[in-house]
Amino acid sequence: MEREKSDQEYAERQQAIEEGSDAAIDKARAQADEALQTARDTADTRRNAAPVARETLTQERAKEDTVLQGERDAADAELQDERDERLLALAALLHLERAETDLRLSGERAYADEALATRDQFMGMVSHDLRTLLGGIALQAALIKRGAGEDEAGQRANQAAEKIQRFTARMNRLIGDLVDVASIEAGRIRVAPAPQDATALVRDSVEAFQPLASAQGLRFDVELRGNTLMAKFDHDRVLQVLANLLSNAIKFTPAGGRILLRVEPVDADVRFSVTDTGPGIPSHQLEVVFNRFWQARGEDRRGLGLGLYIARGIVEAHGGRIWAESGPGQGSTFLFTLPGAPASAT
Repeated sequence: MEREKSDQEYAERQQAIEEGSDAAIDKARAQADEALQTARDTADTRRNAAPVARETLTQERAKEDTVLQGERDAADAELQDERDERLLALAALLHLERAETDLRLSGERAYADEALATRDQFMGMVSHDLRTLLGGIALQAALIKRGAGEDEAGQRANQAAEKIQRFTARMNRLIGDLVDVASIEAGRIRVAPAPQDATALVRDSVEAFQPLASAQGLRFDVELRGNTLMAKFDHDRVLQVLANLLSNAIKFTPAGGRILLRVEPVDADVRFSVTDTGPGIPSHQLEVVFNRFWQARGEDRRGLGLGLYIARGIVEAHGGRIWAESGPGQGSTFLFTLPGAPASAT
């Protein structure tokens, strides 16, 4: 695409140069013709020649015009030949340069592919080992909680163990996000879509986030529309998408606000939407919110800014699409679609 664009731009510039050159030549020739005609008219006015002499002069001038036109045609042909030769030389030069570029690019791609494969293997091994260690830490924290007494020291131990569990859960999520990002970039994120009812998915989301919304002083409503909400999706993966959207809505909605989870059939798809009454998103940021490491607030360090990027990768891996609708002070709505499935599918 870049090469085609470069070729098009060069062709346009070259055409503009040639048109300018041709215009300059035409203008010069027109001025020369005008000067020649003026000189001839002046000579005719001064000359009181006989009819025979005037006829002879006309014939001579016609011959001169023929010779002049022949010289101009020859000059035009020579100029066109030069332009054609220059184009051929440029095409040959571009072919050599691009062949060399392709060779270097092929080597760079092979190196990059090898580096990506090594990175994926490294990520897989490290994430497995880290999760094993985190599992051990969480288990030890659970044992501390179980063995903590009812006295003040036991209560402090219990609180410390709960903090450890929260931290390990957060670290586990971050590791999972990094692995998912690597999979999305490599085009190998794993989803296992199957026809199922989205109602169970909504129920799981409500059970997970209703207590958190209530604790933040938020109203959490659900709307299920249509006679059937059968769709083809990976339950755990789409639950991950909803978890990200709902957690963001809770995080950015002030106390006393409202969050609405709506699911409805739209044409051949099932559409999910999460609406909040938060501060909203400027129109110029509605696309960039799905970029890696993007965060609404630069000083917010409660995450890596990967959630929406991963959500988009999961939705698109299902064959759906995800987008945002919002405006400053109007709240935000995040929507995504999943392919619908026949109601009789099992």
